[in-house]
Amino acid sequence: MPDLAIYAGLFLNAFVAATLLPAYSEVTFAALLAAGKGDPGLLFLAATSGNTLGAILNWWIGRGIARFRDKRWFPVKEEQFERVSRFFVKYGRWSLLLAWAPIIGDPLTVVAGTFRVPLRWFIPLVAAGKAFRYGAILFGIDALALAP
Repeated sequence: MPDLAIYAGLFLNAFVAATLLPAYSEVTFAALLAAGKGDPGLLFLAATSGNTLGAILNWWIGRGIARFRDKRWFPVKEEQFERVSRFFVKYGRWSLLLAWAPIIGDPLTVVAGTFRVPLRWFIPLVAAGKAFRYGAILFGIDALALAP
C-alpha cells in the first residue's frame, strides 16, 4: 500500500506542476528515483500521465476563458500570452512538444486551448514532450547510479 501512496503523490505533484500553480515534479521524480522508492517505470508513468492531464486542464481553461484574458485574475499575463501566441502561430501545433519547458510550457498549453487545437493533436504532442523530459531524468539518474 505505501507504493500506491508514492505513485499517487507523484501523479498529483506532476498534475499540479503542469498547471499554472507552482510545483516542481522533476525534483520529486528525481528524488524518488535516487532514493530507490517505487518502480522506476511506474514512477515514469505516474509523472508523465499526471503532468499530461494537468496540461489538458490548461487547454480546457484556455478554451473556456480566453475571452477574459484582459482581466487581472487571468492566469497568464497579457505580455506572456502574446509572446507565446506569436511563438505558437510561428511554429504551429508542433510547438506543443515544448509544453514541458519552463516559463513557456504552461502558457503554451493555455494558448493551445484558445487556438482550439484538437485534443487528438494536443494530447500526443504534449505527452511526448513530457515523456521525453521524464525519460531524460530517469536515464540521467540511472547513469549517475552506474557511474564509478
